[in-house]
Amino acid sequence: MESVKTPVVIVGAGLGGIRVAENLRNGGYDGELILLGAETHPPYDRPPLSKTVLTGDEERVDLKPAEFFDEASIDLRTGARVVAVDPSAHTVTVQRDGGTEQVSYGTLILSTGLVPRRFPGTDDVAGVHVIRTVEDSLALRAAAGSATRAAVIGAGFIGCEVAASLHKLNVPVTLIEPTPSPLSGPLGSRIGEMVTRLHVEAGVDLRVGVGVEEIVAEDGRAVAVVLSDGSRVDADLVVVGIGGVPDLEYLDGSGIALADRSAGGGVACDGVGKTGVDDVYALGDCANWAGHRVEHWTHTVDAAALVASELLGHTIPHQTVPYFWSDQYGLKFQMLGSPQSDDQVHVVDDDGRKFLAYYSRDGVLTGVVGAGRVGKLMKARQFLLTPTPIATLLDA
Repeated sequence: MESVKTPVVIVGAGLGGIRVAENLRNGGYDGELILLGAETHPPYDRPPLSKTVLTGDEERVDLKPAEFFDEASIDLRTGARVVAVDPSAHTVTVQRDGGTEQVSYGTLILSTGLVPRRFPGTDDVAGVHVIRTVEDSLALRAAAGSATRAAVIGAGFIGCEVAASLHKLNVPVTLIEPTPSPLSGPLGSRIGEMVTRLHVEAGVDLRVGVGVEEIVAEDGRAVAVVLSDGSRVDADLVVVGIGGVPDLEYLDGSGIALADRSAGGGVACDGVGKTGVDDVYALGDCANWAGHRVEHWTHTVDAAALVASELLGHTIPHQTVPYFWSDQYGLKFQMLGSPQSDDQVHVVDDDGRKFLAYYSRDGVLTGVVGAGRVGKLMKARQFLLTPTPIATLLDA
């Protein structure tokens, strides 16, 4: 095993941070390992925030039991926000408990995730919410208890999940999306129409092909949303689900290069997480690997394994299939592969609610998307490991 430069300092105590720490320990690294998290909580899972945490079925989903960190000799420091990085001195500047300290590193791993985009001019408007932290989710759940009507801006995965969760909480919901249908941006119009069906059947007021001009406030509180077609949606609860941007302000002046916005932004890395600065790596939502930035849970897990193996000098098979899931209206929505919105879509199973579809480009399978078809979808994973002609699947 190659010698890892110690101490290893991981910035970001989320999924990526905890997984790379765990992989380093499991791979034989026994040196000092410091995990810095800006939040006051131990590492927890974020996907449930828009689903089971919001609906009250769970309070928080910790990624590891409390005793894990002592047993693995991981120095977890919560409430520790990194505000600067100095690669020449091999230090990070940390704000914690009202003070500032310098933490030295031998190897630095950045996994700070995203910050949500907010609707302009609403920072001080009550009743306008985003979801990124457990506090965000709990605040939204509390607000839902007295809300008369909600408006969700953005029908991507987060927006669709929030709309479904609010519907479960018996809050009337209007879901607003500028494209022709929910999820049509990443998955195309055909699947977008099927997702539309789920929301409409649930009773959600779906407004597509329109943007939001203004969130109207009275006495500092949201009361309505004005759309680009001139219509007005009354709402005393507004959720903004329009994506996020990499959380990287702390890198200003560090010399650590960022990728172009046209490529998704994020920390510029090679295919195993190395930045252009010695001893600095990045992974997860904040990282751009070889020109691509991916915001999927499983991608972060795979990246953590690759970074750890690179540091340890191990070789691991790198034959993974991108995977994403979402829960809406009692259905598990899943995606395998890397389908594009302009790929050809082949719907092979549709009972009016549950469905399964293949994506192809130039006659080759690129992805599989389904709702409520867990077994059938996962069986298709093997066909994405190597180039598979779509005709062989359609003729089967």
